[in-house]
Amino acid sequence: MKRDNSDEISSRHSVPILAWDFHYEYINELKAIFTDLKKVGKISSEFHWNEKNLKIKERIKEEIIVVTDINLKIVFASTGIKRMTGYTEEEILGKTPKMFQGPKTCNVVLKEIREAIKLQMPFEKIVENYKKNGHSYKCKINGVPIFNLKGELSHFIAFESEDKSA
Repeated sequence: MKRDNSDEISSRHSVPILAWDFHYEYINELKAIFTDLKKVGKISSEFHWNEKNLKIKERIKEEIIVVTDINLKIVFASTGIKRMTGYTEEEILGKTPKMFQGPKTCNVVLKEIREAIKLQMPFEKIVENYKKNGHSYKCKINGVPIFNLKGELSHFIAFESEDKSA
């Protein structure tokens, strides 16, 4: 039996709803990245960061970015923080990264991180952190001190991701 012309036209121009859902999620993800970049850019401009080697635009797509002031108070967290920890940016602003630590967090690793911060040196560590729901996860942290154009310490930035290798 031959299909009529209207059936053929409708099947050529129909797209499953699921495809639109993926497109919508992708657009929202791009909007969140753009918003995050604007926020980091504002902090960078305000404090005159020397951000040559940070590669924020490239890294923000795959990693969570957390920025603290020199007293280690969180001043920015990218929107992906909610996916990794269960906390929204608003819930962690003004707090220190200690809020993610718990019973399984290794004190030796924490001491090494504190020493690197004290010496204003970059570090890369994997630490056992805790989500809002209490579950632990391995967090790979690449921490970097940020200096302004005068060479003065301005902030610390951490590029974080969940370490699934262990």
